[in-house]
Amino acid sequence: MKATLEIKRGTPAAPQHVETFVVPFEPGQSILDGLRAVRHDTDPTLAFRFACINANACKECMMLIDGKVDYACTVKLKEGVTTLAPLPKKALVRDLVTEIAPPDERLHGRG
Repeated sequence: MKATLEIKRGTPAAPQHVETFVVPFEPGQSILDGLRAVRHDTDPTLAFRFACINANACKECMMLIDGKVDYACTVKLKEGVTTLAPLPKKALVRDLVTEIAPPDERLHGRG
């Protein structure tokens, strides 16, 4: 069985585009499992953020999944097509990675 991920990719300096990846599918897998498979088996340059795989404990993997803001670690991978995009209204870093901390909370080099 296979699942298809349509992933919006790009950087602030380059136009965003959609790339399609087919990954093995087993019931119970999460979207994060699918993204990790893409990065491991197909494209190591794919950028997405996660800090754990413990069901929504870190909130790092938040993205647009089929048009809804959700966590890649808790949404189940499905047979067929799933669309993934970076969070709207957040500054894009690259691919599915956006700025997550407000500007005044980011670490700055201060001497």
